[in-house]
Amino acid sequence: MVGNGILAFGVFFIVCLFLYLGFRFQRKPNDLSVQYKDMYSIQIDKTFQGDSLSIYINDSLLVNKTFTGKILKFQVKRFAENSVLMIVNNENDEMVPYNLDSHGSTVNIEKRNGKIFIEEEVTETTKK
Repeated sequence: MVGNGILAFGVFFIVCLFLYLGFRFQRKPNDLSVQYKDMYSIQIDKTFQGDSLSIYINDSLLVNKTFTGKILKFQVKRFAENSVLMIVNNENDEMVPYNLDSHGSTVNIEKRNGKIFIEEEVTETTKK
């Protein structure tokens, strides 16, 4: 009988310990997530005419369309410590990943001889 009481107390203690450790690192409602001031300027060249592409940064879809013969330019505010630019060809599911600079940059994407090339230029205003 005493052994069962000690065992029940031990189980109760372990459950309380796991609950404490699980809730200890939760964010408080007034805690704001980290905000970054850096920007990524992305330019997609007109060499992708007729191609269906999806463009992601980390797991966020930015563009999913079939491109015309126009240059597409857009800016994205940096939202993570490290960012990966992923370009997916929707026709054959080929993916081209690229690690972006952690302080923002200008990224030019073009196609040469059927392959996707990504060129990143870090400007002086984005360097720290």
